[in-house]
Amino acid sequence: MQYMQTITKDQISALPVEEYTSRIIVIDTEEDVAKAVKYLLNFKRVGFDTETRPSFKKGQNYKVALMQLATEEVCFLIRLNKVGIPPMLNEFLMSDTTLKIGLSLRDDFGAMRKRTDIEPANFVDLQNFVGKYDIKEASLQKIYAILFDKKISKGQRLTNWEADTLTESQQKYAALDAWACLKIYNHLKQG
Repeated sequence: MQYMQTITKDQISALPVEEYTSRIIVIDTEEDVAKAVKYLLNFKRVGFDTETRPSFKKGQNYKVALMQLATEEVCFLIRLNKVGIPPMLNEFLMSDTTLKIGLSLRDDFGAMRKRTDIEPANFVDLQNFVGKYDIKEASLQKIYAILFDKKISKGQRLTNWEADTLTESQQKYAALDAWACLKIYNHLKQG
């Protein structure tokens, strides 16, 4: 199938907004991390993303606060600022059994290395993957718009991911990014 190679911001702004409507599970205990990992190991592929609290002061940096792992039916939002990266999650990230699909993974891995020294395995970076389909864009929003004629809103990106409670808007935004990575990969693989 032939896809549009590029898309403009004006074209994207005219598109309807995609909304994440599947289940979201917020995880803030090691016990729940273990349950989530056990569930995710049943899948061949999952979407992956992370969020870090933005810094508005020079020299101020935060550790990655949230990791999103999504199947087509559910997205787990793991509050790394509360549970860190427990051994079972570490093992999952290094596992060869489940393919993890994300975008701009170098940034995610760099942020994760502030919490752990793992070497993630069996990951696909969509920025590299979509080139095989002659898509010239590298942002999740643009790739998604090219494939599905919908836009992903970035309105929650610069919110506090370390807040005591994540708002519904934050949860949906975070879940959508990981879920969209999986949806893009599955769509391209199925042709």
